[in-house]
Amino acid sequence: MSEHSLSPSLLALLQKVDTPTVCNAIEVAQGKRGFNQYTKGTMQASDPLAPAMVGFARTARIAGLEAPVESKEVIRERRLNYFRHMADGPRPAIAVIEDMDYPHCVSAWWGEVHTTVHKGLGLNGALTNGVMRDLGDLQAGFPVVAGSIGPSHAFVHVREIGIPVQVMGITVATGDLVHADRHGALVIPTEVIAELEAAILKMQGSEHLILGPAREPGFNIEKLEKAWREFEASRT
Repeated sequence: MSEHSLSPSLLALLQKVDTPTVCNAIEVAQGKRGFNQYTKGTMQASDPLAPAMVGFARTARIAGLEAPVESKEVIRERRLNYFRHMADGPRPAIAVIEDMDYPHCVSAWWGEVHTTVHKGLGLNGALTNGVMRDLGDLQAGFPVVAGSIGPSHAFVHVREIGIPVQVMGITVATGDLVHADRHGALVIPTEVIAELEAAILKMQGSEHLILGPAREPGFNIEKLEKAWREFEASRT
């Protein structure tokens, strides 16, 4: 499997499971606890019931608290280059945008227009520490996980394209494999991608050792103690 490819079965599985499941499965694949490439703090999901978004990151930095000092021509050309960057690269893809004004973000990059445009360019979602708006009018099938919600675009403009970005405690580079949902997001380490499908299935099997008995009539502390021993023996 190349750095920028996913098997159809792994992609389908990642789209079905939530981000906490993937977070745990990465530790199973690594054989230890301590994985920390996940977002910290509460984030806002445009559609909490949407399936997880999975894709290779297309990154950029924006700002909007203050008006840009560069000429309109420079700003316009950089925005076009931003769209060219978003249209390029491996698929599936996710836009990962750092708002440089964080934690004082006021400018909503993500609204009805940009979600529609980005979906049209072949992306399947967005992750940002910044602002989203137009709730109820965002493009269907294009979930956004954002740092906050607000009404205005303020002076929003593109600052940098295709560089590593910081979003809610994680560093994301262009080409990183990202998984995100209403819980937040994480970067899947390249070295575990080939093992991740098996790790997810193994972890789900281990959890069933507890969840199965706990959901049966007559569950009690004795059954818990037995099930928990089996569970601990099977997990990382």
